[in-house]
Amino acid sequence: KVTLTPADVGIEGSRDYAEKKVRDQGYIMLNQFANDDNWKAHYKTTGPEIWRDTKGKITHFVSAMGTTGTIMGTSTFLKEKNPDIQIVGAQPTDNSKIPGIRKWPKEYLPKIFNPQKVDQVIEVSEAEARAMTKRLAREEGVFAGMSSGGAIAVALKLAETLEKGILVAIICDRGDRYLSSDLFE
Repeated sequence: KVTLTPADVGIEGSRDYAEKKVRDQGYIMLNQFANDDNWKAHYKTTGPEIWRDTKGKITHFVSAMGTTGTIMGTSTFLKEKNPDIQIVGAQPTDNSKIPGIRKWPKEYLPKIFNPQKVDQVIEVSEAEARAMTKRLAREEGVFAGMSSGGAIAVALKLAETLEKGILVAIICDRGDRYLSSDLFE
């Protein structure tokens, strides 16, 4: 059975609903916000792939921060290899709604998130994320979603401040999820 929660309560309301079902009715929830397998998957795969493909020369890693699994696992791996690698999270500006990226209220911060594993957070507006998502499709042929557009917008902001380095940004979502929206009109 699929239960839809009211749109106005957002993902926080959906999480509350699921947690109540677990607590009151014995449901099981895999809970990507608290499940260590989320970040461990990126520790075992994403981090090593980036390290290998850059021949260990990466200086900066940028990721959107939703469940925070990608940034936590990748950061953990990369920092073990070189603690000087800068880990940068993309976070929406206040009042921006970017699917897949959140500025979590303290009580909803994912349990797998460790702020000590992120060196810097750079904010991105919804307009910047939308524009970059469209640009990725139009100019690069990359059919990504808005959290990816946000991460790439942040990566470009960061790149403008660097004299040199090897910056890697990850594209975590797909554009097909947005075909029913006005994103690609």
